[in-house]
Amino acid sequence: MTESEHHHDSSRDGSSDATPGGAAGKRRPGELVFTIILVIFSAVLLWNAYGIAGFEALSSPGAIPMGTAAVMLISAAMVLNQTLRKPRAEDETMLQDIVPPLVIVLALFLVAYGVLLEPLGFLPTSLLFLLASIKILSKRSWGFTITVSVGSLLGIYLVFRIVFTVLMPTGIIPEAEILQAIRNLFAGGA
Repeated sequence: MTESEHHHDSSRDGSSDATPGGAAGKRRPGELVFTIILVIFSAVLLWNAYGIAGFEALSSPGAIPMGTAAVMLISAAMVLNQTLRKPRAEDETMLQDIVPPLVIVLALFLVAYGVLLEPLGFLPTSLLFLLASIKILSKRSWGFTITVSVGSLLGIYLVFRIVFTVLMPTGIIPEAEILQAIRNLFAGGA
């Protein structure tokens, strides 16, 4: 089945991952690679846990991390064994059913947010992120998008910066000077 022939079956939305796409016993796209990554990750964790103090006794510092990592590795290996036995689900594609383009776009927005946060600062970066995300997800007017974005950002800023005094990257906006000017207005000494 080619990408152009693929039709999304909305009756299968919300299906449990235990029954991929509603088709029990089928391997979803990406499932095998993900399971292999889990096995490798668990093995690396076990190796690192062993490096804490080796395996000397149950009371050694590395015993609990090693036990936890061993359970993870055994579980991941069992899942890999089951995954290898499943036939591939032929009616699903990675791009349409598992990671649709919208998910990729939003993931790229998050990466851009992380990259731009330090140079631009919290306020402009968050505003750009909210504007783009809300516009794409809501498919509503720019008036709605701007209102919700600015309102959300204002609420987040007031709670975290003013109420809880969490420091955020200032970037290109002279936030300290603006806050001081507002304080001076309310103190009566502009």
